[in-house]
Amino acid sequence: MTRERKEELLGKVFEMKDLVEYQEGTISSRMIINNRAGSITIFSFDKDEGLSEHTAPYDAVVMILDGECQVWVAGVTHTMRTGQTIIFPAHAPHAVSATSRFKMALIMIRGKEDGQ
Repeated sequence: MTRERKEELLGKVFEMKDLVEYQEGTISSRMIINNRAGSITIFSFDKDEGLSEHTAPYDAVVMILDGECQVWVAGVTHTMRTGQTIIFPAHAPHAVSATSRFKMALIMIRGKEDGQ
């Protein structure tokens, strides 16, 4: 899929993994939604690339779209593969490392739980 703008994706059927290409030796990303309510960003990681441990103020949903990686959440390591999903709890330290080339969708919803 070409680098279509967000507006060109609206109302269309597409595969999220096709929205960002692998780049040798680096991490690439493409934000497809970003507003006050939250964001959706698609990432591609070359083998051995990763995101160092950090926290976020909101829960983060990570869906593996292609390949394999390891994630660490609050000291627990998980090996994840295509089709699997994990939720990083708000304020919990987490990190991601590519054991092979992989792509993921990161969904962040900003806001209070239970309508508070």
